[in-house]
Amino acid sequence: MNLDNCPRCGKLFAKNFRDVCGNCIKEIDTEYSVCSEYLRKNKGTDINELSDATGVSIKQITKFIREGRISLVNAPNLMYPCEMCGVLIRDHTKCDSCRAKLLTEVNKYRQNGNAAASDKTSEKAPTSAASTYRNLDRGN
Repeated sequence: MNLDNCPRCGKLFAKNFRDVCGNCIKEIDTEYSVCSEYLRKNKGTDINELSDATGVSIKQITKFIREGRISLVNAPNLMYPCEMCGVLIRDHTKCDSCRAKLLTEVNKYRQNGNAAASDKTSEKAPTSAASTYRNLDRGN
C-alpha cells in the first residue's frame, strides 16, 4: 500500500489512482458541480466572476478546463491564465509570446550545445602527425 499526504488538505491517505484523498475528491466534485451549474445559467461569465460567485479558486477552475471537465465552447468569455506570465488564454498552457520565447531559448541552447559538442570532438580527434609518431614509436 502506497501512503502519502494529500497535497490539498495534508491528511495521510492510501494513494491509488488519484493524487488527493477521498474527502478532497468529494470536495472537488462538489466544486465542479457548482461551477458547471453556474456556467449553465451564466454563459457570458469570465473566470474571475465564476470564481467570485462560486467560491472556487481560479487555479481549480483552470484545472477543470485543462482536464476537459469545463468546456470553453459554450463559454465565449471564459479564459484561464498562462502558466508563465498570467495573460488570459483559451488554448494550451502558455500564451503565444511565452511559447515563442521558450522556442527561442531552446533553439539557442541546441545551437550552443551543438557548437560545444563539435569543439569537444575536434579537440579529442588526434592529428595525423600525432598518430604517425605514435605508430612509429610502437614499431621501434
